[in-house]
Amino acid sequence: MAPIIVIYFVWFVWMVSWFAAALWSNPTIKRAGAAREWFYRVVAVAGAYLMFGFHPFRFDNIYRLWDPLRGPIGWTMVGLVVVGFSFAWWARIHLGRMWSPNVTRKSEHHIIDTGPYSAVRHPIYTGITLASIATAAVQGAPSAFLGAALMTWGWYIKARLEERFLREELGPETYDSYARRVAMLVPYVHWPL
Repeated sequence: MAPIIVIYFVWFVWMVSWFAAALWSNPTIKRAGAAREWFYRVVAVAGAYLMFGFHPFRFDNIYRLWDPLRGPIGWTMVGLVVVGFSFAWWARIHLGRMWSPNVTRKSEHHIIDTGPYSAVRHPIYTGITLASIATAAVQGAPSAFLGAALMTWGWYIKARLEERFLREELGPETYDSYARRVAMLVPYVHWPL
């Protein structure tokens, strides 16, 4: 079996389990609103569309950066996809009932700064980004890399929206104290607040 087939299967299992787990969360107190969320969703979905090859572009076969990876390098990419989703699931479980697919404030909402949230403020997006980059690397297609980049940008946009929303809801002093201690998406890499 080719590594890319296993990677697609891992993505499928992750998506199904992720959406099933959405039922397990505290009641929402306030939501940022669809008007503030639509852009990152469009960017992330466009990225997925390109990364998974759901497009009519033929240049991928002509300008492919390399043939789809097999052998040890291909299986290493499978491992990175699994590591990325494992990190995202660890964060999801650690966040517990405060998780939401939308930018929201849940009942009993507070800053979580332990577990994966002590390494990065948005470990779910970090994990999905790692899985996206490894998926694109296996394919070696320009559109897959563009898709992974768009997905990463979409998660970055959502992370910034979440941070603005949490500053408004929990107070800037509470969130900024956490943000000064913990990197946003890449451990030890701090961007300006």
